[in-house]
Amino acid sequence: MSKKSALITGITGFVGSYLAEELLNNNFEVYGSYLPDESFENISHLKSLNLSKLNILNSSRCKAVIKKIKPDYIFHLAAFSSVGQSLKFEKECYKINVTGTSNIINGALELEKLKKFIFISSSEVYGLTANKFKSLKEIHPVSPNSPYAVSKLIAEYACFANYKMFKFPAVVSRSFNHTGPRQNINFAIPSFSKQIAEIEVGLSNPIIKVGDLSNFRDISDVRDIVTGYRKLALKGKNGEIYNLCSGKSQPLKNLLDILLSFSNTKISIKKDKSRFRKSDIPYLKGSKAKTVKELNYTSRYNLKATLRDSLNYWRTKIAGDI
Repeated sequence: MSKKSALITGITGFVGSYLAEELLNNNFEVYGSYLPDESFENISHLKSLNLSKLNILNSSRCKAVIKKIKPDYIFHLAAFSSVGQSLKFEKECYKINVTGTSNIINGALELEKLKKFIFISSSEVYGLTANKFKSLKEIHPVSPNSPYAVSKLIAEYACFANYKMFKFPAVVSRSFNHTGPRQNINFAIPSFSKQIAEIEVGLSNPIIKVGDLSNFRDISDVRDIVTGYRKLALKGKNGEIYNLCSGKSQPLKNLLDILLSFSNTKISIKKDKSRFRKSDIPYLKGSKAKTVKELNYTSRYNLKATLRDSLNYWRTKIAGDI
């Protein structure tokens, strides 16, 4: 029986590296694209990867790479992924997330036997709609309130337009927050974890700087999320949206308290105004009913263990740098 083949754009990133592991462990032949100046640190432990240099803003190169690989599945993860940074670099965000996605879609349209195009969107597209519902369902209205969220929604529409016009086998994941080892410190959990680890070894004063800890977030382990992506590829219905989430929400303050409980060092908390964002959504919680019913999606990882893994990752990384 021949292996299923998959192309992961953005394979060297945090989520891309975990998705590569997930697919390799499930008998996929894995191809990946990366930018020439990107680090391979996240995937250095993986064998049997087939890698291609690719700037997704280069439309002809996108077509050439996709045509050469002829994957059964395309997981489009390459993106401008920071909500906060999108406020500073709006044009770059739109170029990468809209034009870049369009280029990948156009390359994929030329494949005769593509089984599924999995586009990774974000719960951020719900925006302030989230305040009106206790649990967000895929049918609820969208109201993006950041350049990042707008760019992701436009890219969703590009997927659906091509599905309607050309029967393009696209499926969209509206992924809620997820975390784990290797995540960039632009995000809350790795930021907290890195600061704690630095304080423990005396590299920083015993004060952790934070943004708005009152925001509620639905957070999963990245390893659960990438399992969901694989199930989307195999079971997701074309032209459909699926929430990938835990179905639970809690304030960031609770998550920070859990991380601090893992440390024997006395650490105080200081609010840093530069870490507050006007675009922050106060409350996010997803419904996973559709994903459970249609994909048999389940959460395997306990969030407390995930937080411990994140902190231990930064402890190890910082110890190696000293």
